[in-house]
Amino acid sequence: MLLAAWATALIATLGSLYFSEVLGFVPCDLCWFQRIFMYPQTVILAIAAVRKDFAAARYSLALSIVGGTISLYHYSLQKIPFFQNYAISCGRVPCTGHYINWFGFITIPFLALTAFLIISWLSLTILKQQRKGKKA
Repeated sequence: MLLAAWATALIATLGSLYFSEVLGFVPCDLCWFQRIFMYPQTVILAIAAVRKDFAAARYSLALSIVGGTISLYHYSLQKIPFFQNYAISCGRVPCTGHYINWFGFITIPFLALTAFLIISWLSLTILKQQRKGKKA
């Protein structure tokens, strides 16, 4: 499960780099905060998977909860009119903007939220198994 969490973090990290560095999408401030909570997980979970250090799930869970909360807020700014009316200023790029809008609901913050949720679920599963004395 550590390997799956690491793969999720790696895909999310590479995806965000693809959007900004290849497609040229300039990240807004909230996107940067989401990156701050995702990118370290790629390293933490890789080391944890190699060393079979299941305690690292605590750290990935904490990072994912904070990052997921930011993603949920960002997604709300994009999709809920009430939040759009009171949106904070996000620097050069508005946080309410949509670089992608696949199927009418999949945006970049939605993708980040999905990755944070997957990592949170995997981390919780690892921690539950650790409590039961099993290897994850």
